[in-house]
Amino acid sequence: MIELVIGIIIVALIFDLLNGMNDAANSIATVVSTRVLSPLQAVSWAAFFNMFALLIFGVKVAETIGRGIVNANVINEYTILAALIGAIIWAALATMYGMPISISHALIGGLVGAGVVSYLLATGEAFAELTEAGVNKEDAAKIAAAVGFPIAA
Repeated sequence: MIELVIGIIIVALIFDLLNGMNDAANSIATVVSTRVLSPLQAVSWAAFFNMFALLIFGVKVAETIGRGIVNANVINEYTILAALIGAIIWAALATMYGMPISISHALIGGLVGAGVVSYLLATGEAFAELTEAGVNKEDAAKIAAAVGFPIAA
């Protein structure tokens, strides 16, 4: 179990790196490219105001995401890992193709998708009809991936 937690932390750090590369770069690119601020000044400015916003406004957004988007009863370590991996893949692909995206929204999308799957797995609702047709859960997950990935692409 500790190996899984360490793995999730490593994946979260990779996500945070992509967040820094994308969202932070987008927020300071204009002032640096127009030479209003030097890169060091712009990064310092962004860091200060990110901390200032946390101290003044608190963690309301994190609280909303934590309890208002996905049923917390079905969230487990695998759900978190899947949400992070989904957000990382989306962020990496979008960045590679130069698409302007929000990494925060990618994480929320990953959490929603992983949360829906976790709920369906926990309740068995996703597989009731397939089980009646003789398809087991593992095969259903493979079928879903085989159908879903090409549609999403």
